[in-house]
Amino acid sequence: MLTAAAQNNAPLVISHARGATDVPLIEQTIGAFFADMVARQPEREALVSRHQGLRYTYRGLQTEAHRLASALLGLGLVPGDRVGIWSHNNAEWVLMQLATAQVGLVLVNINPAYRTSEVEYALNKVGCKLLVTMARFKTSDYLGMLRELAPEWVHGTPGQLEAQQLPHLHTVVWIDEPGVGGEEPGLLRFSDLLSRGAVADARVAQVAAGLKATDPINIQFTSGTTGFPKGATLTHRNILNNGFFIGECMKLTPEDRLCIPVPLYHCFGMVLGNLACLTHGATIVYPNDGFDPLTVLQTVQDERCTGLHGVPTMFIAELDHPRFAEFDLSTLRTGIMAGSPCPTEVMKRVVGEMNLREITIAYGMTETSPVSCQSATSTPLEKRVSTVGQVQPHLEIKIVDPDTGSVVPVGQRGEFCTRGYSVMHGYWEDAAKTQEAIDTDGWMHTGDLATMDAEGYVNIVGRIKDMVIRGGENIYPREIEEFLYRHPKVQDVQVVGVPDQRYGEELCAWIIAKPGSQPTEDDIRAFCKGQIAHYKVPRYIRFVTSFPMTVTGKIQKFKIRDEMKDLLGLEEQKTA
Repeated sequence: MLTAAAQNNAPLVISHARGATDVPLIEQTIGAFFADMVARQPEREALVSRHQGLRYTYRGLQTEAHRLASALLGLGLVPGDRVGIWSHNNAEWVLMQLATAQVGLVLVNINPAYRTSEVEYALNKVGCKLLVTMARFKTSDYLGMLRELAPEWVHGTPGQLEAQQLPHLHTVVWIDEPGVGGEEPGLLRFSDLLSRGAVADARVAQVAAGLKATDPINIQFTSGTTGFPKGATLTHRNILNNGFFIGECMKLTPEDRLCIPVPLYHCFGMVLGNLACLTHGATIVYPNDGFDPLTVLQTVQDERCTGLHGVPTMFIAELDHPRFAEFDLSTLRTGIMAGSPCPTEVMKRVVGEMNLREITIAYGMTETSPVSCQSATSTPLEKRVSTVGQVQPHLEIKIVDPDTGSVVPVGQRGEFCTRGYSVMHGYWEDAAKTQEAIDTDGWMHTGDLATMDAEGYVNIVGRIKDMVIRGGENIYPREIEEFLYRHPKVQDVQVVGVPDQRYGEELCAWIIAKPGSQPTEDDIRAFCKGQIAHYKVPRYIRFVTSFPMTVTGKIQKFKIRDEMKDLLGLEEQKTA
């Protein structure tokens, strides 16, 4: 994967690079491309879901996905309707991914860490008509949260649900397990939904034939600096091509077996994982529904996985597991580390101790499907641990001065921008926000500060926006601030990210209390519990009487961050 400049051996002078174009873009829909792959290798293993004890061949996965597509059409859904999935990793998730794409339904990924107010906002923002959800997971009672929002459903009829707080949602399907009893009034079991598609619906082929590669097929929520999540809307063309070129970077073949412990609701799981495999005829392997380092190690050994994905915190947990040395990881070759900056020393350990000699680093954002830059399996180790690689094929990247918009010389920092097939269709029903992000020439402005060297290798050095990345989760402080403003004892609040050895960054909240009130850290945490996702709850809470300000009254968040670093003795890590 060389840039046009690198192929010509001409060193770059300015920070502008174009990806290779020798391999053409895929102009099929996901369903059509997958059908061709099934025809080539129907009996090869496509999916292993270890925790469920399920295995599917390519033909078997296609058959089940078509059954599900038939059942979805049978509920009266039509192309363009939004269908939510609120679940950790399982076979049902990938079946929904394939079935919705097959008949032009827009799959809406909902973060399993969401709580009541967040899921209500997401479902209503894009008008989901159907939701497939886990019943519960650890401390998350998904059905309980939904019933809290829609108590009317207890007397409802499946497929005809009505609720004041969720006016668009008429069908809720819960993912049941074999042998698990109990009824959920008004709701439908996933196994029952699937059985409705036992008789193939002729409309599946008819609808599929009328779809275009440029049709929107997926919505993923990405928080905005306004505090409300925006729905990045992606097409078949966006994510199918991105998945394909990601797999090309890893040199995937049908012989590869990729262990995917990263979440499917995120681009990392569904594009860098599922679609990278399905576009190369490789095998998807889910070690568990949620991340557990021991099951990852066990799965890699037992399934003889050749690839492993993860955010840095996952790799650290695997390497530092007390039983790490017991497992045979000799089959491993490649994979991707992404999601947050990768500590250089961790990367070296992953290569040396986990046998991942061809692991790659990927960089991108949800709005760009997501990957813009990636290292190759052949990228020298020093470049792999200090950069995020080079531009992906059929994409164009540049680094510009944030004030003037002009491209900066090589080695100088500026805002990273990208354009090409990967740039999203837009934010769902939000033309203003879309225009803020994508300029009239089609460039996506990422808000990330970066540098580019003469060979086109990119290094992300910071963020213009004050987004915090905690263990691979993108968190926008403004969203947390707006939530905490609702606390009756909070007058003002500022949230920043501070360095953390384990997660890369942790949240810190500085709070000014209302006159006469004395909130405690426990008060604030109790207010957050069950209302916002656990990873959005600030780890550090400090009560202050004022914030550092500029002369013009602008709050200086970097001074809050610096003071907390000094107070807590926190150090930044060297990262790629």
